[in-house]
Amino acid sequence: MIHSFLMIGQSNMAGRGYSKEVLPIYDEHIKMQRNGLWQIMSEPINFDRPSAGIGLAASFAASWRLDNQQDEIGLIPCADGGTSLDDWAVDGALFENAISQAKLAQRTSRIAGILWHQGENDCSPEKAERYVEKFSVIIERLRQELNIPEVPLIIGGLGDFLSNGIFGQYFASYPLINHTLEEFATTHANCYFVTAKGLTANVDSIHFNALSQRLLGIRYYNAFRDLKHLPDPHHDEESILATIYNRPYTRTEKIKLLEHEFAVGNMDPKDFLSELTLLNRA
Repeated sequence: MIHSFLMIGQSNMAGRGYSKEVLPIYDEHIKMQRNGLWQIMSEPINFDRPSAGIGLAASFAASWRLDNQQDEIGLIPCADGGTSLDDWAVDGALFENAISQAKLAQRTSRIAGILWHQGENDCSPEKAERYVEKFSVIIERLRQELNIPEVPLIIGGLGDFLSNGIFGQYFASYPLINHTLEEFATTHANCYFVTAKGLTANVDSIHFNALSQRLLGIRYYNAFRDLKHLPDPHHDEESILATIYNRPYTRTEKIKLLEHEFAVGNMDPKDFLSELTLLNRA
């Protein structure tokens, strides 16, 4: 049985990190849902925009795999960049799509958690004031629709870099949203808050860069595993990431990666067949 996780929120959940800045994560036991079916995860996982890139989900899943080496994990990508909390309102398109995708996943998996990151589009005192009220309605209905009343909900804080960039004037109230997210997590059962302290951004000062997304995914997993809030970074994040990167590929993974290189035109048929033969003999 696949242990699946629903990914919802806006662009920092979908991921905008530049893939050239980090090593890849590839594991045949980490799946992602495409067209209602499971396939081996590849990034970008949450392809909501042409700018989609590295998000937190891959390192979250890889961290989960370190503790669950005999099991499979599945990611259900439903985040959408630039969306507000109102865009996620019950019976709206984003909400209905998430329910639909999650129900498809439930046919072949057990939903083990919900991963949420959103708030940049609600950075105003007026919206922050009603955030808990609105978010409570969304999550309560989501749990009812999917019959998952007790699965952990992990929510992450906004980056401290938001007010520093060229669009910084629009994010001056981000501390209010972070306070509201923490308030929600501490006043609702089965919900845990993860800090974004120390994480850095792309040049836009809006989106976490690729390395920060890797670290944020590890933080999300630590909160999920321990069922505790994570108000401060763990000291061992870098070592965990190194362990993830240094995991040797299985024979199946090597073949799948080789097939990909051939399929996208990076190898000629002779070299492909030669390397494939060597792998099949191994």
